[in-house]
Amino acid sequence: MAQTIIVADDHPLFRAALKQAVSQAVPDAETVEVDSIKALQAAVESHPDADLVLLDLNMPGAHGFSGLVFMRGQYPGLPVVVVSGSEELQVMRRSIDYGGSGFIPKSAPLPTITEAIQAVLEGDVWLPEGVAEKIERMHSDATDFSEKLASLTPQQFRVLGMLAEGLLNKQIAYDLDVSEATIKAHITAVFRKLGVRNRTQAVIAIQQMEIDPSDQSLSGS
Repeated sequence: MAQTIIVADDHPLFRAALKQAVSQAVPDAETVEVDSIKALQAAVESHPDADLVLLDLNMPGAHGFSGLVFMRGQYPGLPVVVVSGSEELQVMRRSIDYGGSGFIPKSAPLPTITEAIQAVLEGDVWLPEGVAEKIERMHSDATDFSEKLASLTPQQFRVLGMLAEGLLNKQIAYDLDVSEATIKAHITAVFRKLGVRNRTQAVIAIQQMEIDPSDQSLSGS
């Protein structure tokens, strides 16, 4: 049975490069391309037996690591490999802390990306050479908030993302084609699960998931 690999990146040229790497790693794989978190959710729902997601952290609808945290919470059996233009050690560490099955720098040559895909499909966690030893010494950034975020349903996650973008209830209701009452119910549930009281607190909370490449503190330093 052919494997299904979802390539989630909003840059067409890099999606094409990842698709090429997938075809070299698994010649008969079905590759599904998406360019936003919304499209990723739809792809996973329509391909429940997918074998791997290659995830860019900076796609529309994502706030740093929020997409990764959501995917790990909702689809724990589906490996997710972070693919990022950032090569900061702290970003790599957080990717693993939040449940990623690997981290591929966008600067990596095609053979390396191919090797990484093969390794993760075989059940390994893949990191660039020499990185594992370095990030083992770093302070873990896994947070209680990430567990709360992972508990959101797909629709609640969509609503939270729209709240973070500053959309009003009626705008969210229109975009999701539901009533304002339904949106209010989703927002109430989101606030309860995240342990916040209002929109401002919710937006501040999700900012914890943003990428902060300037933080490379090592524990004990």
